[in-house]
Amino acid sequence: MKIFLDTANLDEIRSAHRWGVLDGVTTNPTLVYREGAEFKTRVVDICDVVGGPVSAEVTAAETDAAGMIREGREIAAWHPHVVVKIPCFPAGLEATRALAADGIRVNMTLVFSPAQALLSAKAGASFVSPFLGRLDDLQHVGMDLVRSIVTIFDNYAFECEVLAASLRHPLHVVDAALAGADIATMPFAVLKQLLQHPLTDLGQARFLEDWKKLQQKLAGS
Repeated sequence: MKIFLDTANLDEIRSAHRWGVLDGVTTNPTLVYREGAEFKTRVVDICDVVGGPVSAEVTAAETDAAGMIREGREIAAWHPHVVVKIPCFPAGLEATRALAADGIRVNMTLVFSPAQALLSAKAGASFVSPFLGRLDDLQHVGMDLVRSIVTIFDNYAFECEVLAASLRHPLHVVDAALAGADIATMPFAVLKQLLQHPLTDLGQARFLEDWKKLQQKLAGS
């Protein structure tokens, strides 16, 4: 499973990249705004660090297919790694079809049902982003959506990748991997939590203490 960060923070992105586990980034105008950065500049900077897919979202109205197409083409021209993020509406499907025909990769976002994912794949999306945490918030099992999409895509050999989004904690990431999601995108805090375990910390502390005792013993012999 590929690991993406859902952020516009360059320090977080650089850290994950140094760890050797970062495959891509998902971002949006809200995340960029929180960083106090200009949207295009920050997206290009992220692309230069990551060397993999970076999703950047259109801001045209949900009914404005022409606006999404125009904006999507502009965003795609910023950098070869850019993936255009389009919301899952009828106009979004129309825009996805047009952009895909131009060879532009699209991440269909705000997907909350298997039917939406199916239509997105048929329209030519390269990625679909089911938002699991938001479904969990409404007392639905978000991970069931990932399982359903993976099954449908496998049934028909769609090349569209399942990008599990709105992941709130490490168990979401593990369950997404078990469900067969192609990608999991998460905040940097969740990525760090994936590494943490109290037995790892305890084991390392004991190893270092024993090493210190060994050095003291050798020095006194």
